[in-house]
Amino acid sequence: KMYTGRSCWLCGRNGTAEPLDKHHIFGGAYRKKSEKYGLTVYLCHGSCHIFGEKAVHSCRETMDEPPRYGQKMAMERMGWTKENFMREFGRNYLDEEDLQPTEEKPTGTFQILDEELCVNW
Repeated sequence: KMYTGRSCWLCGRNGTAEPLDKHHIFGGAYRKKSEKYGLTVYLCHGSCHIFGEKAVHSCRETMDEPPRYGQKMAMERMGWTKENFMREFGRNYLDEEDLQPTEEKPTGTFQILDEELCVNW
């Protein structure tokens, strides 16, 4: 398979061994807004998106991370406050310490570093 320049938001693989799925960070009623604001990530279809032990759709801990990342990205890109974000997406996903301004910009990638967490590694 040809590399497309995308990589899995969780494990960093490029999709050659397993296809990458586009995952809308905020689903359901907010799916269209996720698309509109570019709040999507790519995930390895089986191991990181759906079936893996720590996949977004099978692990609560992993499922909680994309909305936190998405809110940070939306607030940064749009110049939104927490209240602006909540008006668009219905709730706040960040802790107070996450809302404090920092010098560092988010890297755009959440990595599972423990190889045992991703079953297809």
